[in-house]
Amino acid sequence: MRVLIVTAVSAERDAVVRGVGATAPELAELPVPGGVLHRLSPAPPTGPPLTVDVLAAGVGPAAAAAGTAAALTAAAVARTPYDLAVSAGIGGGFTLRPAAGPGTTTTAHLGSVVVSDAIVAADLGAETPDGFAAVTDLGFGTVEHLPPAPLVAAVAEATDAVRGTVLTVSTVTGSAERAAELLRRHPRAVAEAMEGFGVAEAAAAQSVPALEVRTVSNAVGPRDRAAWRIGEALEALTGAFATIAPLLGTWTFAPEGTRNEPAGTRKEPGSD
Repeated sequence: MRVLIVTAVSAERDAVVRGVGATAPELAELPVPGGVLHRLSPAPPTGPPLTVDVLAAGVGPAAAAAGTAAALTAAAVARTPYDLAVSAGIGGGFTLRPAAGPGTTTTAHLGSVVVSDAIVAADLGAETPDGFAAVTDLGFGTVEHLPPAPLVAAVAEATDAVRGTVLTVSTVTGSAERAAELLRRHPRAVAEAMEGFGVAEAAAAQSVPALEVRTVSNAVGPRDRAAWRIGEALEALTGAFATIAPLLGTWTFAPEGTRNEPAGTRKEPGSD
């Protein structure tokens, strides 16, 4: 099992490496186009060996997509393809939500762990006289990727995480009005960040399932730097990946990312 974890910046990468490294020391630093992979090999409780590579690819969906694509392609060319890509880091949580109702979900408080059951590009589209139109409404592309449901459930249960939609934005929300508008359009949103959709889009191009895991450092809305809890969120990220890492080696995926099988039972091409 081979997993690529992509963060935006080195502080997030180091937090993930510390978490994964709780069960295995870092093995190597390996160059890839545009970055460096930090490789670890935690021992899963069952199943085949697990290799985890952690990459800081840069801020924003374009940098995330480019870095992820480069790492995935290098692995594929070396005939050691990845089985899963994970977008990881800190992000903003929708801590002020309207009353619960159909389609809503649990609030993500500061310091909490969030696991995506949908990764959505929230500002990919066009402004129209009638409001925002997603790029899919214009007849192009996609704005959503769905992580493997069994893995989402397992990670959320293990980390006591909030499950829901994680929004990818190119411009971080800075007002209560924008936060309310995003929740109106995406009532199941629990967090926003800047890289998840880029990672998922690059992974989808190579039929690799994707997941997004965030810890909440601030509330989505008016920017109040005094209320940010970046240090606590990075510590929570380390704790989350110390828990998540052993799980990753026990899961394999169908190409469409919708079925789980016990590790070691998936047939390789030509094995019949």
